[in-house]
Amino acid sequence: MMFHLVAEEDYRSRNDGTSYVPSNFDENGFVHCALEPSVIPVANEYYANVSENLLLLKIDPLKLASQTKYESALPEKGFGSLHTASSPVFPHVYGPIENSAVECIGILIKGESGYDWPKEYYSANDFIDRRG
Repeated sequence: MMFHLVAEEDYRSRNDGTSYVPSNFDENGFVHCALEPSVIPVANEYYANVSENLLLLKIDPLKLASQTKYESALPEKGFGSLHTASSPVFPHVYGPIENSAVECIGILIKGESGYDWPKEYYSANDFIDRRG
């Protein structure tokens, strides 16, 4: 399994009911994903200032129509490197994330020392139908 982090508003506005493409896809050419050991470090380094819900999409790469490549991380300038220490490679999906490939969606819990894993998970369809 692999994971994708996204602010809830971006996920909802960029999901057409069958698939999701992040707002920075055209700029990057792929969807950034992470393996389990890197999820919390990525959340803490890249999403520390997100005020809305931060979603965790658990994705089955075998159910994706688009190609997935496991590539070395190229950290963005000004961000930490804990996430690169947790994994030498990161999955990059070169196309949309189909809702049928999303095993579940959780909301990361933000505490004083950073993010923790979600306590509840929803199916993609249930989450899309859920409000608030």
